[in-house]
Amino acid sequence: MANAPAQNIVKVVTDYGKGLFSFIRGRVKTEEDAEDVLQDVWYQLSNVVDIDEIEQLSGWLYRVARNKIIDRYRKKTPEALDDLGFEDEDGEFNFNEILLADDDDPETVYVKELFWQELFVALDELPQNQRQVFIWNELEDKTMQQIADETGEKLKTIISRKGYAVKHLRNRLQTLYNEFLNY
Repeated sequence: MANAPAQNIVKVVTDYGKGLFSFIRGRVKTEEDAEDVLQDVWYQLSNVVDIDEIEQLSGWLYRVARNKIIDRYRKKTPEALDDLGFEDEDGEFNFNEILLADDDDPETVYVKELFWQELFVALDELPQNQRQVFIWNELEDKTMQQIADETGEKLKTIISRKGYAVKHLRNRLQTLYNEFLNY
């Protein structure tokens, strides 16, 4: 069974490639940049000894992609971080102030890194169905109706799950946001 790891990676690329590329493409300037980031994600995945050990593979892939995008923007222009803003459907919860802050300040760099870490920790705290709806809607840009159609769930159920996820993330990340504003 020497081919098992290669088959696992092929399956992951097949299952997640299109959505992950769309996610990345929506956050970088060019298609070439998106391809480069996606290649970096696949390279990092290929270095994982046992893919089956990753509990939430989609979350892991999107976390790696976000980190690669952030790294790319750090090397280039801080203005492009506007694309990485987090906002709920009510427009009340916006972290662009953190993400667009001056990168030269070590405290701000730390807060940005802490924000992304805390976002993924908070996502991991959610029940699987809420986390998955949030990831599909916010990270993969699927509509609520698409998610309902794909899962066979009622649209109201999908909306409710997303609402619970947003409420949890808002509560968990609000303190970090407030700390940033008090610098």
